[in-house]
Amino acid sequence: MKKIFAILSVCCSMSLFAQNPIVQTWYTSDPAPMVCGDKIYVYTGHDEDGADFFWMQEWRVYSSEDMVNWTDHGSPLNLSSFKWADDRAWASQCIERNGRFYWFICAHSTITNGMAIGVAVSDSPTGPFCDAIGKPLYDDGSWDNIDPTVTIDDDGQAWLFWGNPTINYAKLNENMVSFGSEVKQVKQTVEGFGSPFIKDRQQGVKYKDCYTEGPWIMQRSFFPVDKKGRKAKKSQKLYYLLYAAGGIPEHIAYSTAPSFEGPWTYRGEIMPQEYTKSFTNHCGVTDFKGHSYFFYHTGKLPGGGGFGRSTAVEEFEYNTDGTFPLIHHTDEGVSPIGTLNPYCRHEAETMAWSVGVKAEQNDKTGVYLSNIHNGDYIKVREVDFDANGCTDAVISGSPKTFSATVASALQGGSIEVRLDSLDAKPIAILKVPHTGGWEEWKMVTTSITTTVKGKHDVYFAFKGMKGPKLFTFDNWRFNR
Repeated sequence: MKKIFAILSVCCSMSLFAQNPIVQTWYTSDPAPMVCGDKIYVYTGHDEDGADFFWMQEWRVYSSEDMVNWTDHGSPLNLSSFKWADDRAWASQCIERNGRFYWFICAHSTITNGMAIGVAVSDSPTGPFCDAIGKPLYDDGSWDNIDPTVTIDDDGQAWLFWGNPTINYAKLNENMVSFGSEVKQVKQTVEGFGSPFIKDRQQGVKYKDCYTEGPWIMQRSFFPVDKKGRKAKKSQKLYYLLYAAGGIPEHIAYSTAPSFEGPWTYRGEIMPQEYTKSFTNHCGVTDFKGHSYFFYHTGKLPGGGGFGRSTAVEEFEYNTDGTFPLIHHTDEGVSPIGTLNPYCRHEAETMAWSVGVKAEQNDKTGVYLSNIHNGDYIKVREVDFDANGCTDAVISGSPKTFSATVASALQGGSIEVRLDSLDAKPIAILKVPHTGGWEEWKMVTTSITTTVKGKHDVYFAFKGMKGPKLFTFDNWRFNR
């Protein structure tokens, strides 16, 4: 009994203060961030619940405007999207060019029985996506063809890198769906990566490090600072190759070069191997609204591990010479960089934290929350009750009612709205009725019992009969 209470205490503490992993409804591996407009999107894999290997069938998309509340856009791309693929929907990355979005993936090929690189395309960052060319972009029968990473440099040239244990690369044409050069291999050396290629390593020699998999390529300009703290007037440009390193278990290391064709110089670790409950790691880096973010994965969700990985993120600042600092994983994650307006309609699958619930989707409704049981809850952060209405009109005053779109095939339950703490007294209790089905939606409204001003974290605590699934939850809003 003491052990059970200890476990519950740890889970409660983590859920109240944690922001990592950023998604709790599913396991989400191999994060690849992309900024578009005023949102950051993260493209992930999906580790199946209870998996004993990397059994992955789809890719998923999440977005945020404030770095703490993440919206689940479901799975706009899966193995059935590629007629040549039948298994292993592994790491991927999406990039925008000329108003279209190109999602580079790897999957098992039925053509050669190896792993292959494919590319899907959409007019929206959240899809729907379809196979751009109806065949693999690169498929030579090798199992090395995994983990594609893509970028467009300052002169407009697109580059694609991939591979384990090799590092393959090629230029992409402007259409982003064909190669503009031959496929080459990066020569792995002690100077470039801490050790030579695996076949060239000598027995008994202790090397500094080694490339393993999961490359991430990027280019960045910075202004060097001299010893007196004076910033140079002319910027310098660095090309970066980040990667999972060291074999198993993995850490994240990186190399830099004067161009994407090298020569590469090994720079050291970025994220050391720590107790994350995952023996792999896979990173992605981007700047968003003046902040720099490092995405990676851990196995730290309940039931997670090496085959149940979840996306996490840390904020960091580059060193003055353009190098990375050492970044440690945290449960706390990052600070908010925006607020959420409660007087707009919000999808229930937009949240900062959840316990117990799942996210489902269909063609009619889109994504919604399901698997809701008594005691489950979700949390939304930085909700600003002093915000104007959801239009340009200036509207003030405390919210008077709370509305939610819900459905239940059984007796329903209730949503208790609490501020800043799961233990706080509810400011509203919304009764969810029987609606005739799990997707037979009904908007329900209830009164708010107290004056609410300022910014708060909002908890939606789900109550009802113990045991059965209670209801599904699609969207909500507060009303003045």
